[in-house]
Amino acid sequence: MKLRKLALGILAIGVWFGSTSASGQGKAIDGNKSRLKIRVFKSGAFAAFAHDHEIEAPIAEGTIDSSDHASVQLHVDSRKMRVLDPEISADARAEIQHTMQSAKVLDVEKFPDISYQSTSVTGRGEGHWEVQGNLTLHGKKQPVRVKVLLESGHYRGSTSIKQGEFGIEPIRIAGGTVKVKDEVKIEFDIVPAQ
Repeated sequence: MKLRKLALGILAIGVWFGSTSASGQGKAIDGNKSRLKIRVFKSGAFAAFAHDHEIEAPIAEGTIDSSDHASVQLHVDSRKMRVLDPEISADARAEIQHTMQSAKVLDVEKFPDISYQSTSVTGRGEGHWEVQGNLTLHGKKQPVRVKVLLESGHYRGSTSIKQGEFGIEPIRIAGGTVKVKDEVKIEFDIVPAQ
């Protein structure tokens, strides 16, 4: 009798796990091990006197499903994004941080959530995919295509977007002689939770 109950329990667990993966729910993204960085580049006549910016964007939550119904979804809390720029002073970094979070750029109080939801995933060989999806940033949704590589349990890749497509006007100072480029690069290293 005990052996029968144990067998039924194991069968029930197996059915539950099988239905969870078959339904395409995917695995949670490990926010502590995953990284998302944004690189913002300088331009303008006096760009030599400015510097590029590196911004860390912690992933608040997300899922990856690598089954037949492959998909990815992730969310970033824009209020937790941090300017890294180690080559500048703490005061300059704080000023850049303030500008980035202000209504001039991200407007984090009005638009705290940045999200990406895949719409299609196409295999491009063993461990390679092209992911098409929608990025919602600054209250605007735009299609974004990403190339992804699976390497040692990490989903890695990068893409570029234009700030203007999301209603963000790139910052200009000194009459536009120093400004940031409209195009920014997003790099990611995503690890599923174990």
